[in-house]
Order: sequence, then structure tokens, then C-alpha cells
Amino acid sequence: MELRQLKYFEAVARTLNFSRAAEELHIAQPPLSRQIQNLEDELGVLLLDRSSRPMKLTNAGSFFYEQAVQLLAKVHEVKKTTKRLSEEGKRWMGIGFVPSILYSQIPSFIQSWCSSHSYIDASLFEQTSVVQAEALKSGKIDVGISRLAIEDPGITNILLNEESMVLAVSSVDELAGFDEIDLAIISNQTLILYPAKPRPSFADHVMRQFQVRGLTVKKTYEANGVQSAIGFAAAGMGVAIVPESVQVLQRKDITYIPIADEGVTTPLIMSIRENDDSAHLQDFISFITESVQKGNHF
Repeated sequence: MELRQLKYFEAVARTLNFSRAAEELHIAQPPLSRQIQNLEDELGVLLLDRSSRPMKLTNAGSFFYEQAVQLLAKVHEVKKTTKRLSEEGKRWMGIGFVPSILYSQIPSFIQSWCSSHSYIDASLFEQTSVVQAEALKSGKIDVGISRLAIEDPGITNILLNEESMVLAVSSVDELAGFDEIDLAIISNQTLILYPAKPRPSFADHVMRQFQVRGLTVKKTYEANGVQSAIGFAAAGMGVAIVPESVQVLQRKDITYIPIADEGVTTPLIMSIRENDDSAHLQDFISFITESVQKGNHF
């Protein structure tokens, strides 16, 4: 599949007229029709219902049109950003992050570093740990910040901090009256885990806290992210174990309870490609690491 074919199909799907699309694209109609036919042959589906008057998109064509529009917009943005970086003499850096770090001081550290490095054009991407690993290896990001170390020979994991975890429970639940709570008690509740996928993830780290202590969780429920998990807990659908920094997300219908068991923590990990010694990346790593070690707690 060629980028040219996506452009051709977008024009035809938008106008639903080969003649107008050909005129807009400044090409003759026969080669345009041939390229769309080649695209359909490659996909193995009909994208256009040519027997209809006026011509219309098939169900597959409607889906493919939406995707083509998004892909072309992304290509346009990449070209524009690349040109801007070249003109301004900037360097691009991609930073992946899991949602739960938004409640820590990490975002302010990143902002502080970026402010003092005006020659860096940083892009932030919300990604799970597994997605970060793939994005690092493919060059889509340069550094990832997550709660899980992905074991891969092409990735170096740097431990920034071990953060305590707390239990989020509905404020009207009888557990809300506890000053602290044991994992043994939590194991008898419906435990809301997140993210649901991909795995491994923070959900597996939470379950491991019970497994290493010989505890079996009675029932689990999966949510897409930390905010969803807290929302379900507030509705009384279960309880959720979250990093203590998430407590800044104050809600009247949620109570956060410290966990009594020792060692119930979650790591905060920065990951980079193995042997990536780029000067700006090493500077970023040093700044974030030092900021955490100076006593800037979460």
C-alpha cells in the first residue's frame, strides 16, 4: 500500500466522484480508477459501491476512509514538525509515560527541564509499559517513564523511586473507617485492577503483592486506567490499590487507606534504549534522577 493510494482514495471517498477527485488531484481519471482498484485488490475488499447512484462507500470503505484521513493527517504533521525542527535547529525527543505519573512531581520536573533546554522539542505520549518498550525499540520515543520494568536486552531500566501504595475505597464502605489495612483483608474484596491490557502491566505488579505473601484474591475486576478504577471504587464496585501520589486526586466519595504490610510499593522506572548516549538524553536522565533523589517526594 502506497501513500499515494491513500491520498487518491481520500479524494474519491470525500467527493464520491472519480471525475471531481481526478480534477482535484490533477491526474487523469483512468489512472486514478486503476489505483483505487489496485488498492481494493490488495486489501481484498470493495471500498466503493460503484453500482449505486450516486456512488457510495461500503462499510469497509467507510472504515478505511476514517483511517486514511487520520494517517494522512499524521503524515502531514510529521512533515510539518520535521521541517520546523530543521528550520529552528531543534532536536526532537519523545517521552512516553503511564497515566499514574501525572499525579507525581515528574511532570513538573519534565517541564522544568524542557524550559531550560529550548533547543529540544519534546513530545509526550500516554502509553502503557509494554507499548513504551515497543516504542523505544522502534524509535517512536526516546525515554519512557512507567511502573514496570520491561525485561528486554535492547532496553535499559533505571529505578527512580519506590513509592508506597494505598487502597482506594468508597467513602461509604465499612473499610473506609480503617486507619490502615492488611492485604489479607483486601484479598477478600473485589479488587479492581488496571490497566486491563496489554499485559504485563501495573495490574500484574499489584497481584504479585498478594502472591508473594501466599494470599489469593477473592475476585477481580478490570478497568482501563487509574481514573476508571477509582471511579468504580467510588461506585462501590470494589477496591483499588494505587500509588500514594494518586491521593492528590481528591474526591468526597473516595477514601485512601495506607496498607499495613511492609514492602507494598510500586517502582517508578525510566527506560531508554540500550547504549543510547545522546548528550541531551543523558542530561535529561541526570536531571530527573537528581530531582527525585533530592527529596522531591511523590
